Amino acid sequence: MRYCIIIPAYNEEKKIEKTLMKLMEYVPPEDILVVDDGSRDRTREIAEKLGVNVVSHEKNMGKGIAHRTGFRWVCGHGYDAAITMDADGQHKPEELERFLHAGEYDLVIGKRDITIRNSPVVRYWTNRTTSLITSLLAGVRVSDSQCGYRLIKKAVMEKVPLTTTRFQTETEIIVKAARMGFRIGEVPISTVYEPGRKSRINPFIDTLRFLKLAIRLLLL
Repeated sequence: MRYCIIIPAYNEEKKIEKTLMKLMEYVPPEDILVVDDGSRDRTREIAEKLGVNVVSHEKNMGKGIAHRTGFRWVCGHGYDAAITMDADGQHKPEELERFLHAGEYDLVIGKRDITIRNSPVVRYWTNRTTSLITSLLAGVRVSDSQCGYRLIKKAVMEKVPLTTTRFQTETEIIVKAARMGFRIGEVPISTVYEPGRKSRINPFIDTLRFLKLAIRLLLL
């Protein structure tokens, strides 16, 4: 299976070089795509210097739009699948094989070991709640609906209609893919949480966006 790594990135100049250098120990640069989502720093410059593919938005449009931009690029360049990873290095490239070994599934989601002891309280309960609602809407068990480390096969990228623009896209694609009959799977992964690293997820605003999406999907 020929796959391409998609990395959405927004103002990640402090992290992107280290992330890409580590990733290129496992994946050649020609099979890596950085979607620069309107960064105002040197994110694009650093990625281009390292020789990976780069597509840029003129302004920040959100992670969901960045994924859709990446999906179009991947499908247009003859790949069978995409694997999405975050730009900050929290996803380990040495665990890529876990996704590739789950080839019987059309959408494979990383499953982190998130507990009340090893993660911020708000993140823990938000993840538990969104994963439960996503599972109910999709009709399949999803342990970690907000994990950005995923494998998505070409048919899912081409056929699942996505309308959301930000973090809620990660829920939308699961629910719609499952309802369309695509097979959803999970693989365990480890995640590196850097102390002091501020999440770009706004617990209040993004929870409201998620609930709005959930209501819309419930009514479909």
